[in-house]
Order: sequence, then C-alpha cells, then structure tokens
Amino acid sequence: MDIKSFQDTRRFAADKMQKLNLFETPRFFCDVYCLEPGQAQKPHAHEGADKIYAVLEGAVEASVGDEVATVSAGQAVLAPSGLSHGIVNRGAARAAVLVFMAPKP
Repeated sequence: MDIKSFQDTRRFAADKMQKLNLFETPRFFCDVYCLEPGQAQKPHAHEGADKIYAVLEGAVEASVGDEVATVSAGQAVLAPSGLSHGIVNRGAARAAVLVFMAPKP
C-alpha cells in the first residue's frame, strides 16, 4: 500500500507555484499545488480530461469557463474537460491544493 502525507509533501517557493506529485498511474495523476500569496496557475484547458481542485489549506480564486469563485479549505471545484480553468492565491496566506486529473493527459 502506498501512503503519503500532504504535510510532508508540501513545499513553497517565492519564485513560482510548486507542483508536487503524490500519485501517478497511466490513468490519472494526483498532485499538491503550493501557492504563496499572488501565485497562480494560468488558465488553460484539457480536452478529454477532467480536473478537480480540492483546497487543503488557505483559499484560492478558481476560474472554470466564465465562472470565478473563491474556494476555501475543505471545498473542491470541478473543471470539466474542454473548459478553461486556473487558480490564483489572492489572499495574504499560503494555499495548498490537492489536484486530481483523469484520464492523465
């Protein structure tokens, strides 16, 4: 059994958002994104793959298609295949987000 810790995986950097892999198979990936205040994942889209952003700590502003919402710790948002999506940490505190995507691009 492969067990990993979110806390041990987290790593923050002043220069850019960190993407840290937890699990990966030929069918999906699961990462932890660590964002300092002001850091972002620019909007982009994936054809044929759905993505989930689940906030572990802090809060992020998520955009999915034409919609924008603040997603806080304990909440998750779905970015369906083909829709533009991204996140930004507009707060004053760090944010950590569990990101799951399937099928793997």
